[in-house]
Amino acid sequence: MSRHAFVFPGQGSQTSGMGADLAGLEDSVARSYFREADDVLGFPLSRLCFEGTPEELLDTAVTQPAVFVTSLAFGAALRERGLTADVVAGHSLGEYTALVWAGVLDWQSALRLVRTRGELMAGVNTRTPGGMAAVLGLPSARVAELCARTARESGETVEIANYNSGRQTVVSGSGPGVAEFARRAAEAGAERVVPLRTGAPFHCSLMADIEDEFGAHLDAVDFGEPRVPVISNVTAQYVDSGARARELLRRQLAAPVRWQQTVELLAAEEVSALVEVGPGRVLTNLNRVIAPAVPAAAVGTVGRLTKAVDRFAPAAA
Repeated sequence: MSRHAFVFPGQGSQTSGMGADLAGLEDSVARSYFREADDVLGFPLSRLCFEGTPEELLDTAVTQPAVFVTSLAFGAALRERGLTADVVAGHSLGEYTALVWAGVLDWQSALRLVRTRGELMAGVNTRTPGGMAAVLGLPSARVAELCARTARESGETVEIANYNSGRQTVVSGSGPGVAEFARRAAEAGAERVVPLRTGAPFHCSLMADIEDEFGAHLDAVDFGEPRVPVISNVTAQYVDSGARARELLRRQLAAPVRWQQTVELLAAEEVSALVEVGPGRVLTNLNRVIAPAVPAAAVGTVGRLTKAVDRFAPAAA
């Protein structure tokens, strides 16, 4: 029996024109998401998704709602065409989309949380400018050692932010800390250290300053019980209650994303497909490295949506 996993992307997956082809379909339920998101947020998110420049989409307070709503719209389109998820997970921001799919959060409450999260994260970068970098070709244990040594000897902050795959680990921290780490990683034999255009130093201790403030926003929102199994970034394990989901979203701000471990869990449970629902194909590329035996597909355009439905939906079997 087929068991599909939907995985939802986070910041860094945004692309100019995202969602425009889907919203342009005559029968598209996606249009209602974009239209209502504009009303909820009080600014033209749909225009920024469909027409925004890369520079406009780099603003964290815009990027996070844009990726979230685009992912929701493609998820709705898949459901409408008969392809649904039996288990869900999301990368960083994508965890909010996963929780909506699982019935833990209603989508408008999640959208407001995502907007606030983006604004608070951008504020951290204003106070303490930082950055992130992807490290290729060094084991994560070696990356952790280099982070600890760099932080100890420089007095700067640099920590692991994402365990993305066996070949890619992302670090986050202060600007000087990440720069010094990159120099040392190159000396230690990293194939590449690639600076990321993320808008803030996500998933490191610099984000701890906003945990209480964001926690108050989380406490003001109703969290239901999961109706579909959903996996947490913080633990790479299943979330067993709404209260636990709320706690983990708070911790997620400053904790590393355990994506490799999440996909390894899904592969061990023999899911039949990993379907990335949202703009870009960052997760699909990672998933094929982590679990090459599990079919993977990205659904971020109408063309890719059609191919995924043809390939994985029960009616196509």
